[in-house]
Amino acid sequence: MSDPDFDTYRVGTNVGAKLDGKLLRKADLTGADLSREDLSEINLHGKDLSNANLYEADLEGADLSGANLKRANLIGADLRKADLSGADLREAKLENAYLSLAKLKGADLREAKLYRANLVGADLNEAKLNDADLTYANLRKTNLSNADMNRAKLNEADLREADLRRAKLFQCNLYDANLSGAKLDGADLTGADLREANLIGVDLMNARRDEDDLDDIQNAFPGESIPF
Repeated sequence: MSDPDFDTYRVGTNVGAKLDGKLLRKADLTGADLSREDLSEINLHGKDLSNANLYEADLEGADLSGANLKRANLIGADLRKADLSGADLREAKLENAYLSLAKLKGADLREAKLYRANLVGADLNEAKLNDADLTYANLRKTNLSNADMNRAKLNEADLREADLRRAKLFQCNLYDANLSGAKLDGADLTGADLREANLIGVDLMNARRDEDDLDDIQNAFPGESIPF
């Protein structure tokens, strides 16, 4: 059920004007159209924004911790430094979204689409990324320790210096991904596709992996010394 005050406020809102945070917290935002709105620094902790349209919305520094963003459209949204810890982002559309330095600890991103998303320096500790699409995503220096990334698509992703310690990467697609300098201690790489991946400077000594994977790595870097 829509909120009449919210509807009235939206009609009178000028393009580019910042929406009233207190009013939004009272409103029913399920399926709401908030595309290209200025929602920076807003507090929507725990709000239900499922199926909401947040296309190219400005959510920099926003508090969305514990929020329900299932199937939300966040394509091209600015979520830099936003707090999304514990948020439900299952099947959310985050293609080309800006998530650098965002807090996503414990967030549920299963089957989310993060194609070409910028996650530089983001905290994804203990996040669920099963079957998520992170193709071409920028995950440099991202904290993915203890994350569940089974069957995720990370082909051609930038994972330089990322923290993947104890991450679950079972049957993960890492084809042509750049993992140079990444930390993979205790990571499960069983069945992962590491063909053409850049693993220079990576210590796989304590990572779990298939023997076939080791052959692929050794063939890819015949002149390099990679600890196994």
